[in-house]
This record gives sequence, structure tokens and C-alpha cells, in this order.
Amino acid sequence: MSADGTGPAPEPGELTHLDTRGRARMVDVGGKPVTERRATASCEVRMAPDTARRLLEGDLPKGDALPVVRLAGIQAAKRTPELIPLCHHVALTAVEVDVEVEADTGLVRLRATARAADRTGVEMEAMTAAAVAALTLYDLVKAVQRDVVIGELRLRHKAGGRSGEVDLDAG
Repeated sequence: MSADGTGPAPEPGELTHLDTRGRARMVDVGGKPVTERRATASCEVRMAPDTARRLLEGDLPKGDALPVVRLAGIQAAKRTPELIPLCHHVALTAVEVDVEVEADTGLVRLRATARAADRTGVEMEAMTAAAVAALTLYDLVKAVQRDVVIGELRLRHKAGGRSGEVDLDAG
């Protein structure tokens, strides 16, 4: 065991964010190959149908919310390592945030996809983008409705790296 307690690399299935003494650490990804990485996450926001219609029409007190929501998600993906303590900085090559509004039901589906060519995945970037987009949406509609509910934040898909392609929407 090394003097700092990090010891050798963990075996598959071990907790990689803990050193041999059980302390949190940032995983060393320096020896991993650079590969194309992609992850998609989603989040749902529930509001009254009237609020959703106003959202679609750009008729909210803070203006047209949809472009702001998309930009907030993109910015959040870029700042993920500043927000999540053990995340690595990754070389993002693209971030997309899509917003689907069902005015009749008041359901808003946010979907964020992050891409990078790097040594570690972009799942946290996609999840952070979806979460911050949802929080931004809440902020922009709260003047007309305070009981908006944010829920179902989840990873949908990831590709690249050792685990290859994983579709979490399947079965």
C-alpha cells in the first residue's frame, strides 16, 4: 500500500472512488484509452396545462423560457466537474438539450445528450444538463405556478468505453 493509502488499482466490481482506507478519491483514468463517449439523460417536469401552453407561447413573465432552458442545460454540462466533487473534466465535443412540451397534460420532457472523446464517460454531464434544465424551467414558470414538480431524472443511454453501448430504456 502506498503512503497516501491509494494502493493498487481496484479490481472490477470494487468501489473505485474509495482508496484502500475507505477515503473518497478521484479515480486515476490516465491509463485508459481515449474513446468516443456519449450519454443521454432525461428529466420530467409536471405543471398545469395552462402553464404549459404559456410556456409554448413564450407568454411567461420572464419571457420565452425554452431557449433559456436549453442554454442552461448546455452550460451545466460544461460545469459538471465544478458541481460534482469527484468528476473529471472531459473534453466535451457536443451537448444537446431537447424540450418536448405536452400542453394538454402539462408534461415537459427534457432530454440531454453529451458527447466527448476522452478517457471517462459523460453520464454525469448529461444528467447534470437535464437536472439544471429542469431547475431553470421551474425558475422561469414559478411566477405563474409554484407547485411545479420535477421528477424522473435518469440516465437513458450510454456508449463508449469499457462497457460499450448500454440502453437503459430497454427492458
